[in-house]
Amino acid sequence: MQQPAGVSLEQVWKIYDNGQVAVADVTFEAAEGEFLVLLGPSGCGKTTLLRLVAGLERVSRGLIRIGGQVVNEVPPRDRDIAMVFQNYALYPHMTVYENMAFGLKLRRVPKAEIDRRVRAAARVLELEHLLDRRPHQLSGGQRQRVAVGRAIVREPRVFLFDEPLSNLDARLRVEMRAELARLHRELGRTMLYVTHDQVEAMTLGQRIVVLNQGRIQQIGTPLEVYHRPANRFVAGFIGSPPMNFIEGRLEHRDGLWFVGEGGLVQVALPAAGWPYVRVGQAVTLGVRPEAVTIATPEQAMMQGTVATVEVLGAVANLHVRVGSLTVVAQVEATVRPEPEQLVSLRIDPARVHLFDAETGQALPRAA
Repeated sequence: MQQPAGVSLEQVWKIYDNGQVAVADVTFEAAEGEFLVLLGPSGCGKTTLLRLVAGLERVSRGLIRIGGQVVNEVPPRDRDIAMVFQNYALYPHMTVYENMAFGLKLRRVPKAEIDRRVRAAARVLELEHLLDRRPHQLSGGQRQRVAVGRAIVREPRVFLFDEPLSNLDARLRVEMRAELARLHRELGRTMLYVTHDQVEAMTLGQRIVVLNQGRIQQIGTPLEVYHRPANRFVAGFIGSPPMNFIEGRLEHRDGLWFVGEGGLVQVALPAAGWPYVRVGQAVTLGVRPEAVTIATPEQAMMQGTVATVEVLGAVANLHVRVGSLTVVAQVEATVRPEPEQLVSLRIDPARVHLFDAETGQALPRAA
């Protein structure tokens, strides 16, 4: 196999003839051998970006490089990439072997070389015992592995995955995530992976590019985008259950305080936590459900009535009405209160996020 190739995009735009801006000023780089995930909601431009890299769409402005070479005018077949789609579209009348070999036959690869590549890919994907079967005899996960195998036999420098697991059930998605992670370790190829599923992004990606409305919101490791979101969009999109957001203002008492929901929420903030904020500033406080705990009335930062309880095995999500808000707290299932019970809640001040109320940008913490 050839060495993996890095992929870089420099100020890339995609504007359609009707004026729709699908991708706006996107710049990022996937290093050689990196597993980079493009994550965002439907319509955010992530699949368009993948198609631009593949050469299936033309770039309106900007540069795309593969292996250091500008490929804007290079046709898809000459970009040394292989793409795996969510609709794996196997040929029903062909065996697994024939499906995996088909593209190589079209390229007039010698028969012995085709056999070597197909059997090598089948060994990596644990498909050796299925090579004589047809697609209707396979499970969904096996069919997806055949689609991946069809890409592997091309021995590309870069793999592009467009939501490859979205048609699988929950159990198969878990299995295929582990399969893809193992595949990346074994092949060492550069992989660009598009998904709207944050679990896939967090478990597979070495880094994540978070997109919204065609623009990059943040690039970072899974832990960076989870613990240090760049803005309110990233904070709300990453995490399940999503982050709680509470509108309010900063006040000075015996230190810096956040006061929200008409005074029903009051949080003493770390003294040196936010050196660049000002008293009276309108902010949004963000806190993840796992940083909200049940407290005694003396420790309470807010009180409310339990609306619903979701039990998820070892933990439970409490949906608590606090004024006009619903605050979600994630607690041990063994200590959960009952619906309509009054509870006191405490927020861990060291784990709160502050966002500018107007721009939604994260307010910087002390270094």
